[in-house]
Amino acid sequence: MRFSYTLMIAWRYILGKKSFQAINIITGISMFGISIGAAALLLILSVFNGFEDLLKGLYNSIYTDLKVYPAEGKYFEPDDATLATIKAWPGIEGLSLTLEETALIEYKGSQDICTVKGVDDAFRTVTDIDSVLLDGDFVLQNGEAELAIMGAGIASRLNVNHRNPYEALSIYLPNRKQRGPLDKPFTVKYTYPTGRFSIKQDYDYQYVFVSLEFIRDLLDSPNAVSGIEIRLSPGADAQEIKKKLERLFDAPMIVKNKDEQNAAFFKLMNIEKWISFAVVSLTLIIVSFNLVSALWMIVLDKRKDISILQSIGSSPSDVRKIFMRSGWMISFLGLVIGIALAVGFYVLQKQFGIVPIPEGFVVDSYPIELRWIDLLIVGATVFVIGSLASLLPARKASKIAAYIRKE
Repeated sequence: MRFSYTLMIAWRYILGKKSFQAINIITGISMFGISIGAAALLLILSVFNGFEDLLKGLYNSIYTDLKVYPAEGKYFEPDDATLATIKAWPGIEGLSLTLEETALIEYKGSQDICTVKGVDDAFRTVTDIDSVLLDGDFVLQNGEAELAIMGAGIASRLNVNHRNPYEALSIYLPNRKQRGPLDKPFTVKYTYPTGRFSIKQDYDYQYVFVSLEFIRDLLDSPNAVSGIEIRLSPGADAQEIKKKLERLFDAPMIVKNKDEQNAAFFKLMNIEKWISFAVVSLTLIIVSFNLVSALWMIVLDKRKDISILQSIGSSPSDVRKIFMRSGWMISFLGLVIGIALAVGFYVLQKQFGIVPIPEGFVVDSYPIELRWIDLLIVGATVFVIGSLASLLPARKASKIAAYIRKE
């Protein structure tokens, strides 16, 4: 009963006719500020969700479901029996042997440091590398000629013309078997760039794909690999297969799924997401001072009404509840309007891409993805801020009312 009557009075104070127009204006401003803040919070989370889904989709093109690599050292030499055992397991669709090494590359006098990744023929079947190619085909050997597929960033930095079949890319690795001053400090091999890929900036500026045999020759290690990359069948139990792989090898090995392979990046992205959320929440806290002003003006305007309420039996606690609920109502109405604005923008961006991204990115407009959990997070944030903003006017209202009653 007490809840319903305090709620009814709070509703009348917010939407009923007030004694002077300034209160209506301040209340409207506070409600508008909360709605803009709530919409901004929801859109920030949705844009970061969109980028996360986009990047996961791109990473899914290049990262396999599971990757096995040594816990110590850079290379290992898996035997044929072990590889055959893995291929025979249920849930294994395919595997690829890869070998990565940091190298110096040179093209027409321009030099840079990158990661050269040697892959076998199965790499194309265990990943969706073709979906991120900007041009060319993912072919790394043509007869005796060695070919390379470069990240778009590093290709641009070196001014590589992948359509020129006569200009080779030089790849240098330290000569680990150097014995004396007359031995060459580097071993070098030549490959011809024939295409480019694009995933995201740091990957595009770091990786060059070559054949597995090419980099094994450079290292003079005919059986070395740095990783076994595995594609699972749809519905396969990745966690169970991961445990079996860890038990299979004699030497300690690390097995990671897609999310674990990119854990550092997505952790950083989540930090950026919540920092942005915190900044906008701080702005919303500043905006909530309008809510304090609106409630304070209502308190001043309704002093006589509060005195009458107390004279007929309302307690200071009831008066406090009236103004707390008034603040909640303003916050709730602002939240509903903000959600409506955010959803409207979301639909427009999703369908028509009204906010474009500058050229050179993999999509034409900002990706956006709305999740139900974000509505709950934004709603809880607005409720907490609204409650804190209402607390002081509500406490003052109960004290003013008691003072008037004594008069």
